[in-house]
Amino acid sequence: METQTQFFRDTWAEINLDYLTENIKNIKQHIASDEVEMFAVVKANAYGHGDVQVALTALEAGAHGLAVAFLDEAISLRKGGVQAPILVLGATRAKDVNLASFHNISLTTFSLEWLEEAANELEETSSLRLHIKCDTGMGRIGVRSAEELKKMETFINSSSRLHLEGIFTHYATADELDDTYLDRQLEMFEEMLGVLDERPRYVHSSNSAAALRKSTTHFNAVRVGIAMYGLSPSQEMKGVLPFPLKEVFSLHSRLIYTKELKAGDKISYGATYESSGNEWIGTIPIGYADGWLRKLQGQQVIVDGKRSPIVGRICMDQCMISLPGPLKPGAKVTLIGIEEDEAVSIDEIAEKLETINYEIPCIISTRVPRIYIRNGRPAEVSNKLLSTGGEMKN
Repeated sequence: METQTQFFRDTWAEINLDYLTENIKNIKQHIASDEVEMFAVVKANAYGHGDVQVALTALEAGAHGLAVAFLDEAISLRKGGVQAPILVLGATRAKDVNLASFHNISLTTFSLEWLEEAANELEETSSLRLHIKCDTGMGRIGVRSAEELKKMETFINSSSRLHLEGIFTHYATADELDDTYLDRQLEMFEEMLGVLDERPRYVHSSNSAAALRKSTTHFNAVRVGIAMYGLSPSQEMKGVLPFPLKEVFSLHSRLIYTKELKAGDKISYGATYESSGNEWIGTIPIGYADGWLRKLQGQQVIVDGKRSPIVGRICMDQCMISLPGPLKPGAKVTLIGIEEDEAVSIDEIAEKLETINYEIPCIISTRVPRIYIRNGRPAEVSNKLLSTGGEMKN
């Protein structure tokens, strides 16, 4: 395997770009309209999958543009060679608007006060593309009244250096099957659209959940995040997904040491695990500093095609598992993913941690290298501690 960055321990995540491509193409086919553009959401290092690699693949698969949370993330994509439209969904400091202009990045505006400050900061030779965020019930950022929205439109249109490129909102309950609150938000958004002199190029409100199950929210653009990574937006939605999703992220390690315990032998900090008889134990080089949290004690992994539990407390850099037999160091261990007839899903890990699936790939730290699978084989290794990534090699 030819790689751009080597890594020197036996723990890694695999990012299957073939699955990412398939998910995106299925989503586009489900939307079934050439008039609806897709923005692939690659914030938070593409939900822990790798920003540049996922962005380039998403664009190849048919995404029109990209969405991130912060200006830093957008600039990282530009430096990685991404030339497609990029929208920053979150707040950007007004004093940084010239940087956004230089990198041809669209920003979100959410108040008249911010607009006035940004206009004062903008250099005479610069121009800025803007999307207005409407708060229809999410309660984070956004203009909350049609009156203020109208003032913002008028202010933008009065300037030759400000360009109203888009307008959007975000749904708080799109991943729930009860549409009462979603419909209320949609109605409010449509009322706000009605006060504009002219609708901008992009009108978007759908996240993954709304894009998959509520066509009335599509307008002419959708923002797809969690679904393109192969994860259901909620447990509630699993039964109504229009097609199967393929998990893009998997996590693996290898046994670095094995030993046979006798009855009464103890394992790890606090000596919380005690062997009840002769038992083979293996050590793998992953711990809570990698995002494999202490609360995962007792969680099963897959080794030698069998499920095996984590025993004792998870350490910062290592943890121990009870083995099905006397395995040798070097044997592969799958913490998330499919191995032979067994599977450990991201949803299973999320349930163990009492959280949502979004959080799991995000918390696997950057010191865990990502290996990118393309055309069924490894294409690149990226480790954020050592490299910012780059073009994939085939």
